[in-house]
Amino acid sequence: MTAFPRFTPLAASLPSTVPFVGPEAIERQRGLAVRARIGANESGFGPAPSVLATIAEKAGEIWKYNDPENHALKAALAARLGLKPENFVIGEGIDDLLGLIVRLVIEPGMPVVTSLGAYPTFNFHVNGLGGRLVTVPYRDDREDLEALLALVRQEEAPLVYFANPDNPMGSWWDAGSITAFARALPSTTMLILDEAYSETAPEGSIPGADALIDLPNVIRTRTFSKAYGLAGARVGYGFGTAGTVSAFDKIRNHFGMPRLSTEAALAALADQDYLVDVVGRIKAARDRIAAIATANGLTPLPSATNFVAVDTGRDGLFARAIVDGLMEHGVFIRMPGVAPLNRCIRVSAGLPADLDLFEEALPKVLASLR
Repeated sequence: MTAFPRFTPLAASLPSTVPFVGPEAIERQRGLAVRARIGANESGFGPAPSVLATIAEKAGEIWKYNDPENHALKAALAARLGLKPENFVIGEGIDDLLGLIVRLVIEPGMPVVTSLGAYPTFNFHVNGLGGRLVTVPYRDDREDLEALLALVRQEEAPLVYFANPDNPMGSWWDAGSITAFARALPSTTMLILDEAYSETAPEGSIPGADALIDLPNVIRTRTFSKAYGLAGARVGYGFGTAGTVSAFDKIRNHFGMPRLSTEAALAALADQDYLVDVVGRIKAARDRIAAIATANGLTPLPSATNFVAVDTGRDGLFARAIVDGLMEHGVFIRMPGVAPLNRCIRVSAGLPADLDLFEEALPKVLASLR
């Protein structure tokens, strides 16, 4: 008799999947080389030179575990945002924190509200812990606050996920609307307010750090993976009331944070001049992506992130053909996964040389499809 591992019924029922197929996997599967990596919303501009110098300086300390309390990074974030260290939790990217939040709040069968087509890794965690996803469609290519609130009340949902600015469409709401939404939620509903793209958002779109800090049912998540250029370091953080944040200590991986990643994040926070410069370069790249799209008869959507969603004017099959066709030229981009959002392609801000390749390849791909 063949012996099988003893998995739970839930684990046995789930497919083995990866929410995002990485460019490395595409290279392996298709035998193609990525020449322009502008699909994963990383920052091709990289971290500040001061951050790279810190990593080199501290590399010899890699034999040490990181401080399991993450005290220095919490203190630096508190000073930066005008809060207290006890308001912060540190994790291995926002993805890690999303999984922990779902684990803290959701038991099998409980409803979890989100937008149809929003961040798939959140859905991955909900499914993996047995939650029941209930969704509302986007309206006018952005998440629908009124519909999310109505569905939370209808389902008596203990958890709702909302991103501002949004991935995959790049849309955003104003800070007043976000604050009103959070305060209108039932006190029994935890809100994950994902602010991964807060550094690139327009003025007036992000509530002040203290705007919701009195609400124990709100966790705001941010990352060093985007504007700070540290996606490979995996540093994310959340902030909320001290009582809510302390719950993470019940279940988190206390030695999960790499020591060099923490040092890199501290150095990145200290170099705000570089951040300002990169945000300017991201905006210039967004403008160029929009211009390239327009020149090719496509419609760029307004973006508050480090990418631009581009409406192809057709459907998901056509958008997929563009994505696959660009990869034949070594240009890696992505697209939303759910209709009607999947009529779009999504292009990350990149270096001028990357966008040169995109500008050269896009008309060739479109010509081959028409």
